[in-house]
Amino acid sequence: MTDARPDSIPRPDSIGRPDSLKGVVLVVEDERAISDLLRMYLSREGFGVHVSVTGPDGLAAARSLHPAVVLLDVGLPGMDGTEVCRQLRAEGNWVPVIFCTARDDEVDRVLGLELGADDYVTKPFSPREVVARVKSVIRRATLAQERDGPLALGSVVVDPVTRRAWVDEAEITLTATEFDLLAHLMANPGRVFSREQLLSEVWGYAAVVGTRTVDVHVAQVRGKLGDADVIRTVRGVGYSAEAGA
Repeated sequence: MTDARPDSIPRPDSIGRPDSLKGVVLVVEDERAISDLLRMYLSREGFGVHVSVTGPDGLAAARSLHPAVVLLDVGLPGMDGTEVCRQLRAEGNWVPVIFCTARDDEVDRVLGLELGADDYVTKPFSPREVVARVKSVIRRATLAQERDGPLALGSVVVDPVTRRAWVDEAEITLTATEFDLLAHLMANPGRVFSREQLLSEVWGYAAVVGTRTVDVHVAQVRGKLGDADVIRTVRGVGYSAEAGA
């Protein structure tokens, strides 16, 4: 009988190698039971997984690994998750971020979205739901790239292939979800979408998360479009994209 060599046993983070088929998910979580559970479910779906347990380590990993998605706990040792997100966005790093937190107050959710997060889940959560959220973020990017050519409305142009956006020929920076929301509306000019429809068609899941999420993202996009805003609010219904809105 031959003893297994110590280095023949995969390290927990070895499944986070960059050649994983679906990309690497960076999990920044200091609760071992939660990170192990997420690692197991994500790896089953073909994702690589890298786990960081402190805010500073998570920030460094996000900078160096170029993950497909970051699952970011809010309450972290060393640096709060919101500060990690704030620093990434300030550096121009727009990797999709999904906040995971024990707090369920609307103010906390809105703050996370205003910092540039793409989604938000509260503990306790189903690991299957988290995996679905991760896949949804990636799916939206893939579907956007399948659209033919740039979309233009008024002085706003978005290119789903390069995922870049311009206002009056000046490039603006959007989070992954902000981009997907604007591109979805612009791909269907004049069509009015309810908040529930947008949650389903852009976010990719049911409205149980609350339609306030849509309102916050619309406000964020409008702030970046400025006077070129093409999003129109249809009171009591939802939103549409129109030139001169």
